[in-house]
Amino acid sequence: MEVSSLPSLSPIPLYYPKPRSSDSLPFLPFYNRKGANFGYSLCKQATLRNSYNSGRSNFLHISRMHVGESRCYFDPNGGLNKLYHISRLHNHNNLSRYIVARSELSGTGIPDDADSLSEIKLSAKVRGVCFYAVTAIAAILLIGFMMVMHPFVLLFDRYRRKAQHFIAKLWAMVTIAPFFKIEFEGLENLPSQDTPAVYVSNHQSFLDIYTLLTLGRSFKFISKTAIFLYPIIGWAMSMMGLIPLKRMDSRSQLDCLKRCMDLIRNGASVFFFPEGTRSKDGKLGDFKKGAFSVAAKTEVPVVPMTLIGTGKIMPAGMEGIVNSGSVKVVIHKPIEGSDPEILCQVARNTILDTLKRQG
Repeated sequence: MEVSSLPSLSPIPLYYPKPRSSDSLPFLPFYNRKGANFGYSLCKQATLRNSYNSGRSNFLHISRMHVGESRCYFDPNGGLNKLYHISRLHNHNNLSRYIVARSELSGTGIPDDADSLSEIKLSAKVRGVCFYAVTAIAAILLIGFMMVMHPFVLLFDRYRRKAQHFIAKLWAMVTIAPFFKIEFEGLENLPSQDTPAVYVSNHQSFLDIYTLLTLGRSFKFISKTAIFLYPIIGWAMSMMGLIPLKRMDSRSQLDCLKRCMDLIRNGASVFFFPEGTRSKDGKLGDFKKGAFSVAAKTEVPVVPMTLIGTGKIMPAGMEGIVNSGSVKVVIHKPIEGSDPEILCQVARNTILDTLKRQG
C-alpha cells in the first residue's frame, strides 16, 4: 500500500449518516484493504476517489447524500471535528504528518500501465471484429460452391460428404490464418479417411470448431438445433450433414445417438465434446458417456484429442474478442473396447494428463 503526504488545503466536507444513538454506538475505527476509509460501525464509509490524482487533490467523498445526515469537516491542520478523528503516523523524528492511504488498485494504477491495458483490450476487440468480418466474407463466397455441389454429394456420397467438408476446411483455414497458427502433434494416430471412428476432445472455446475443421476429416459434429436456423452458417451445417440436438430434450438426445450410430455403420465418423459445453475456467469437466456408448455399440475406436490454447485466444463467454496466441492439437492413439465406462475413463485421463503437461 502506497503512502503519500497530504498537503495542507482548505477544509473539505465529508458526509456521514447520523448514527441512531451516539451514546450506544461507540466510535470504531476501521480500514479497508482496498482503500482507506474513516467512520464508525453501521454507517456509510467515506471512500477515496479511485483516480491517479486522488492523493494530490486531497478529495474524499461519498457518492450520494442522505436525509437526516450530520456533517463534519476534515482539516489537515485540525483533524476531524467532534466525534471523528484522523490517525497520525509519526516518523523517526516524531514529526507528525497527515497521510492518505491509497487503495492497492490506485497504488498500482500507473497511467502508462492503464493505457497499455486499454490498448490490449482495444486490440483484442478490433481483432474480434476483423475475425468475424473475415469468416462472414469467406462463408458468403464459399456457400455458393456448397450449393452447386450438394445434389451430386447426395447422389454419390450421402453419408460422409467429403466435398462439403473440404469446403468447410477451406473456410476455417481462411478465417484463422490471419489471427493464429495451429500446431498438430500425433497426426500419425489419425485413422484413415475411410475408417469410421468416434472422435472426442476437450472443449474450451468457440474456436475449437474452426481448429478441428482444419484437420480435413469428414466427422459429423453435434450442434444445437437453433444454430441450424442461422443464414449461411446453418445452411452449410445442414449440407455437411451435421447432427442437430436439443440439449434439454431427452427424446432429441436419443435420436441424436441413433443417428450417430447410423452414420458410423454407413462409413462416416462422428465428433463429440463429452463435457457437453465449453469450460469456463479452462479445467477439464466430467465426461458424459454418450459418445463412448456409441463407440462400444458400433465397435469402432475412440480417438481422443487435446485442444490447447483456444480458450486463451477466445475465452468462453467472451466471443467478441480475439487475443494473440497459438493453438496446439494433440491427437492421441485410438482406444478400443466394449465397456463405455472404461473408454470414458481412459479418454478423459489421456486428455487430462496432456493438459497438465502442457501447463
